[in-house]
Amino acid sequence: MTQRTDYGTAFITGGGSGIGRASALRLAALGARVAVADLRFEAAEEVAQAIRSQGGEAIALAHDVADADVLPGVVAQAEEQLGPIDILVNSAGLILVEPLLDFAPESWNRIMDVNVTGTFRVSQHIARGMAARGYGRIINIASISGLRAGVGRTAYGTSKAAIIGLTRQFALELGSRSITANAIAPGIIETPMTLAAYSEDTWRRVLEMIPARRRGQPEDIAEAVAFLASPAASYVNGEVLTVDGGYVASGMTQTGNLET
Repeated sequence: MTQRTDYGTAFITGGGSGIGRASALRLAALGARVAVADLRFEAAEEVAQAIRSQGGEAIALAHDVADADVLPGVVAQAEEQLGPIDILVNSAGLILVEPLLDFAPESWNRIMDVNVTGTFRVSQHIARGMAARGYGRIINIASISGLRAGVGRTAYGTSKAAIIGLTRQFALELGSRSITANAIAPGIIETPMTLAAYSEDTWRRVLEMIPARRRGQPEDIAEAVAFLASPAASYVNGEVLTVDGGYVASGMTQTGNLET
């Protein structure tokens, strides 16, 4: 297997906020050149500027993972300015919560297009270059919702389970080319989405179900991303790393069903 001692160039979808943002900042701190791709260019530029202000190298890219037509140009721009992509972090995602019997086909299609097809499309495109060069790290952000069912998460949970399956497929077919593909399954993480959705009472009940007794932070996931992207993880392939403070391990015996 090709050995590397640096982090090279990272391409992060959904890099403008939450887990994607934290991952971009962490990889940059480790010396990676970072392409911050996000549907909202202003958010991506804020992250890129934060990296540059610390002496790092980063660019912002406007990118909708559901738009197949823009992908080649976005990747070409990233590689032209930062060099060949060594690390791909698929963090872009969408959640819509609706009751199973009322789940709208439009909601289903939108979530699948972003979460599953978007992850596949970006991974396939970038993996071609990785395969040609004989090195790569693909890191997909799944969810504990992909490991177990959750009320109202018919499409979201299914999409995250599909991402786990897709990760293993990439690991199988690309492992011989010194490319690893792994997934991270975050638990309940304090992001703009959960802060907007959860009341203080909800957070209290959440903490009762987490053995670590604290809110998960995007930086907790970013540390897992950094490990899987590192030379130290060269023999970790096709795995799903759950980062949830022990939430799943505890069996969630308390009341509630609040994973994100």
